[in-house]
Amino acid sequence: MTNRNALRRNRRHLFVQIESSTARDTRLSYRALGVLTFCLDQSDSWNVRSEQLSRGEGREGRDAVRKALHELAANGYYRLERRRFLDGTTGMGAAVSEYPVEQWAKDYVTFGNKLDIPVVEQKGGSFCVRYADGTLGTDGFAPTPEAPGPDVPEPDVSADEPAPQPQKKERRATPPAAARSAARKKAEHEAKTPAADATPGEEEQPPKEKSPAQEVAGWYYDHAKQHLGPYAGAKKSGWYFGLVKLSEQALHAEYTQKQVAKAFQRTGVHFPTAHQFQRALSDERNNKPMPAQYGGRPAPYNDAATWGVHGSEGPPTPPLTEDIDEEAEFGIVPA
Repeated sequence: MTNRNALRRNRRHLFVQIESSTARDTRLSYRALGVLTFCLDQSDSWNVRSEQLSRGEGREGRDAVRKALHELAANGYYRLERRRFLDGTTGMGAAVSEYPVEQWAKDYVTFGNKLDIPVVEQKGGSFCVRYADGTLGTDGFAPTPEAPGPDVPEPDVSADEPAPQPQKKERRATPPAAARSAARKKAEHEAKTPAADATPGEEEQPPKEKSPAQEVAGWYYDHAKQHLGPYAGAKKSGWYFGLVKLSEQALHAEYTQKQVAKAFQRTGVHFPTAHQFQRALSDERNNKPMPAQYGGRPAPYNDAATWGVHGSEGPPTPPLTEDIDEEAEFGIVPA
């Protein structure tokens, strides 16, 4: 079945035909008989939908069409099939019959007067109805008329001609999701299993060496997870690459790896800002922490610390080179 949602027809002939018993079935209304005739005249790729049947000039409404479909289903002429195929995929399609199928009418009652009936594909390509208790039953389809019956003589095969070989059943295409899953499992298996064509005793290539910045960032990445707890940022990879960038900048400024690592540890956070990291680097190079009373910042300005032992009055005032007359008067000289 190329189209898994296609119409399946239970037919006795190779052309559209309504049997006389079907046309004279008094259980069917003229509306239901007209809907059945229209469905039997469609191609296999056509999907029976009440919305489509109710469209067009001279057609009845959707409710009227659905009522006719239920009438056909109750008398064994029509049903919807929820089809499950051997590869696990599913589809929904209709089934119509040129003559009443007793099993279809029974299934309609068994499933609570519902149009849809669950069916399961078998190895031979046929379908079986799956009931609520898990058992399988016949789907009510008659054998294909083209298949030779027991009374048809087998073709005479000459001894000089090779016997005809049975045709291989066309393999169904694998669904995309199943193909992706199989490819992923195969790649994982190949990654765990050593290559078969590898030369015995051949050494594996050594892992790629890390740069000095990556070594420091990797150490602090593990250190922070162990001592500061799990990282709660949006992306852990962004955290790590941020540490690498800060390490590269510090090493380029001629800080040592040990100083960079201790500076990261001084910050006490998973991913310090550039300002926090620079302050920690400065503290580490001075080899002494800033006073805790200032929160790690430099001490405020102090005259004694700046100018030495002269006291807090600032730098000494230089002596005047000329004597000043104490009795001199200062004022504005008129022009």
